[in-house]
Parts: sequence; C-alpha cells; structure tokens
Amino acid sequence: MYFVACYNFLKSVKQLLNNEDNNSHDPTLLLCLVLFCFAERPLVSELTCCVQEEAPPPPPPIVINKYSDEQLRAIIKRMRERLELYREKIVDQYQSYSYDEEKKKAEAAEQEKNVKEKDMHTRLKEAYWSTMDAVLKPIEDQMDSVVGTTIDPFTDRRYVAWLSIVTVAINYNVWFVTARLCFPYHNESANPQWLAMDLLADFIYFVDTIIFQPRKQFVKGGDIIKDRVMTKQNYRDSERFTMDLICLLPFDLLYFQFGFKSIFRANRLLKVDTFFEFSDRLESIMAKAYIWRVIRTIGYLLFMLHINACFYYVASDYQGIGETKWVYSGNGSAYLRCYYHAVRSLINIGGLSEPHTVFEITFQMTNFFTGVFVFSSLIGQMRDVIGAATAGQTYFRASMDGTVEYMVNNNIPSMVQNRVRTWYTYTWDAQGMLDESELLDKMPLVMRTAIAVDINLTTFQKIDLFKGCDQQMLVDMLLRLKSIIYLPGDFVVKKGDIGKEMYIIKGGAVQVVGGPDNSIVFVTLKAGCVFGEISLLQSSKDGGNRRTANVKAYGFANLFVLEKKDLFDILVHYPESQKVLTNPRTNSLSKLQKTNSFLSPTPGVYSSSSTGLCPRLSAS
Repeated sequence: MYFVACYNFLKSVKQLLNNEDNNSHDPTLLLCLVLFCFAERPLVSELTCCVQEEAPPPPPPIVINKYSDEQLRAIIKRMRERLELYREKIVDQYQSYSYDEEKKKAEAAEQEKNVKEKDMHTRLKEAYWSTMDAVLKPIEDQMDSVVGTTIDPFTDRRYVAWLSIVTVAINYNVWFVTARLCFPYHNESANPQWLAMDLLADFIYFVDTIIFQPRKQFVKGGDIIKDRVMTKQNYRDSERFTMDLICLLPFDLLYFQFGFKSIFRANRLLKVDTFFEFSDRLESIMAKAYIWRVIRTIGYLLFMLHINACFYYVASDYQGIGETKWVYSGNGSAYLRCYYHAVRSLINIGGLSEPHTVFEITFQMTNFFTGVFVFSSLIGQMRDVIGAATAGQTYFRASMDGTVEYMVNNNIPSMVQNRVRTWYTYTWDAQGMLDESELLDKMPLVMRTAIAVDINLTTFQKIDLFKGCDQQMLVDMLLRLKSIIYLPGDFVVKKGDIGKEMYIIKGGAVQVVGGPDNSIVFVTLKAGCVFGEISLLQSSKDGGNRRTANVKAYGFANLFVLEKKDLFDILVHYPESQKVLTNPRTNSLSKLQKTNSFLSPTPGVYSSSSTGLCPRLSAS
C-alpha cells in the first residue's frame, strides 16, 4: 500500500509540473517533494522507472527502400566521422589525417609483409639466374656471331632452320617414345642406341632453351624490343619457359631404379608447341604454303594410325599374343603387322578377323567409330587445303567460262572469242591473277606504296614531263596506275582519239605505225618507255589533246595506265607541282612539242626518249 501511495503522489506531482497553465507552483508541495526524494531515494528511482516505462514508445521510422536507407545511413555516418576529423584538424592544422586511416595502416602492414616475402623469393630467384647467366655467358657470347644478339622470329631464316631441327627432335620423341612404350624394343643391344638418340634430342632441347628462345624479339606497347636482357626476361616470365623447363627435367635418372622405360621421357612431349610455331613460320615464307599444309595433314593421318597400331599391340598383349585370330599372331615385324591392321581397321577396308571376346568387340567398335570421326575430319581438312590452293585457278576458270558463255549467247564471232580466250590465258599465266589491283587493295596503304615505289618510281623520275615535281606527288601517281595486257596487234591508241591516259610499258613492246594500212613502223618502244604523257595536260581547245598517231602492241604488251582524271585529282593537293606542269615557261611540255616537231618524220608522232634510251610518243 505504501508503494502505491508513493506512486500516486509522484504521478500527481508530474501532472502538476506538466501543467502549462500554472505559472507558479506551490512551494509547500515542492518542499515535500524534495524531502521525500531524499528520504526514499531507492524507492523514487524505482518509481521513476515505472513512470518512464509507462510512456508510449516512439513510432518506428518509415523505410521506403531498405537498400537506399542503409546507404544513406552509411553516408551520414561517414560524414560525421569526416566532420570529427576536420574539427580535430582545425585544432591542430599541422597534423596530417587521412580517411580510414586505421584501415589503410592495416592494408599497408599486410602489403609490407607480402613485399618482404616476395623480396626474399625474388632475391633468391635473381641470385639463381645471375649464377646461371654467369655460367652460360661464354657460350652465349660465342653464339652472338652466329645467330646475333637477338632474333626476329618472323623473318629470320636462320631461326626457321633451327626450328626445323627442333621439330625433328620433337617428332623423334613423339613417335619413338610411344612406340617404345608399347612395343618390346628395349633390350641390351638396343638400349645404348636409344640412349644416344635420347641424349641428342635432349641436347637440341637444351640449346633451344638457353640459346635461341631467350633471343627472340617481342612487341611491347607497339615497340619491337631488341635488348638481350629484356628478351631474356620476357622469355623467363612466359609460360613457354615453364614448359621448356618441365621438358628438360631428367626423369631419365629413374632408369637406375626402375629399369630402361620410355615412360620416363613422357615430359619431352610437352614441347610440341614448337612444332606448331615452326609450321606457322614455314607457311609465312613459302611461296606455295599449301604444299606444307598437305604434308602436315598427311603426317597427322600417319600419326593417328601409329597410335592405333600401338593400342592394338597392347590389346593383343593383354589378350595374349597369338591366342585368338583377332590379336597379333606374333609372326613377322610386330610394328608393321600392327600398323597394317590399324590401316585396315580405321579406314574400314574390311577383311579383318572377327573379334570373339567382349574386349575384342569393344576395341574393334571403338576403332570403327574413331576411324569415322578422325578420317572425316582429316578429309575435310584436306579438302580445305586443296580448295585454298586452287581458289585462284577456280576463280579464273569461273570468270573465263562465264565470259565464253556470254559470247556464245550473243553470237560473238569466233575470231573475237579466240582473242578473249587468249587474253584470259596469257593474263593468268603472266601474273597469276586477272587483276593485280584486287590483291593490292587488300594491303595497307604503306605496303601498296612500297611496292609501287620499288617497281615504277625510277621510271617516273626520268620522265621529262614530271621533272621538278614533288616526289610525293609522283608516289601518289604510282598508286593510281592500272595494269592492262594487250594482245599482239591490239591498238593501244588510234589517231584522232581523245587523249585521256598516259602509258608506261611494263613488259613487252609497242610500235608507232602509220601509212594507209598502218604498215609503216616509225619506232618500237620497249619496257621502261613512256608515251601519251603530254595529252594529260594538253588543252582540248582546237583538238590539242587528240592522238596524232597509231600505237599497237608488238607481241603481248603489259602496260601501266594513268588517267587524266586521276592526275588532276592528285594535282589539287600539290599546287606547286601544278604550276610546274602548267607554266609554259618552266614545264617541259613546250620543249617536248618542239623536240617532237624536230625529230618526227610526221609531226606529232614521236619524240626523244624519256629514259634517254628509247623514243617516246608525244601527242599520243
């Protein structure tokens, strides 16, 4: 009862204090309250808790999106932490602070620990390789004069030749390790020979690892790295170096413990990537790469038969040599008999002994399924190789057949048809394609420019008309040249035609002819001569750019043609050269015309040589 009375008393006092209408409170009541609080302090505390517990709880916060609410709370927390940091910085502005300093310190400590461990590992590794470099340095210095300090793996023929030697060693291991593993070829008389060949193959692997591979140039950031130290480090950091080291692990030493078994040389097969590198490099330097592709595909076929022969002998040994008609009988050469069985089995020739046991039936069915899959793949690959090799010939035949069919359907005279056939045949035989521009268009501009400069720039520089012109303009002109083949007797230009092209003789010869029946030959122009260049700049006013003579092909003639439109498109970018060509005081046009009139038996027929050796047609 006493507790209830005290509780009611305190409740009344709280209501009285919360009453806002009372501006002043009863002093007596307040004095009693103070005395009561001092006298019954524990009880007051307990009653106060009860009063507070009776208060209604605050409403829960409204959360629209839980993720957004968490992110906002995290941002507010970080902002408050940053605010505290800034307050401390204002107090001591010379003290440096960083956000999440404790976290960064922990990360730094962890990183420092890892660096120390790596440093120890790196130091040991560097010390090891420094010792190896010091030991191998005399050998490397001697090889510098033979293979150079570094090697370009794409263009250096010496590297391709070395890869061919490594490929022989790889094929030795691939073929003979598997054969020795399955067939009983290890005996006291043969083991020394096997050991000698094994050591020779291992020596080739070793030389490739320490001499050639560390010298290979590589591209880094677009730059070709030719520094020996960097090429060596790049090789040692590559996966290929790891595989090469595994290939050289001397598991052969286990011969002393377990006997002479070729299974301990299985790691030598991991260097097979070098064979594929050799194949790629060889294809890039061969003029007819399809020959190597055919040989390689046939090699794949023979190796699959080799593997099957090995499996067949193992299966025969498991069943018992000569126990049934299906297994190897034990007569003759074991390898040849098993290889013969593999050929008949995988190619599904037939005529094989019927298998009887479950093991024999399962093995033979696996052979049939494998043969169907493997040979269909190899035949498809062979078809692609041959198709790629004859793609150009197929295109030529299709083009020629389409043209002939068109002429037949339109009743073209036989003489014209024969000339068209002759043009197709000669063009294909002469340049291996119908249009050289199709091949050059696929190349980058730099490559096309280099080829054009090597072929024709010297001839262009000797043309009187273009002397004094910008060299780059001449290079641009070379890129606009088109190759055309004319048959014997074909007229290149005719008298009276509008001159829109100039010609450079690439191969063959042309004749400047005249007379009533064009039987008079004024001059014969051969390879390297130029004619028709003046008509490119001659004005059409008063017929100034008309041809003044007939020019016909003497035999098969291969000519480069430059059209007037292409020339003027180029001159737009070279105003100085245009002034040289169009200014009658400085260009050679008027000089050529004067020379032409002086030398020519018929005005405008031919002029002096552009090369100093052969005549040149001026107005034609």
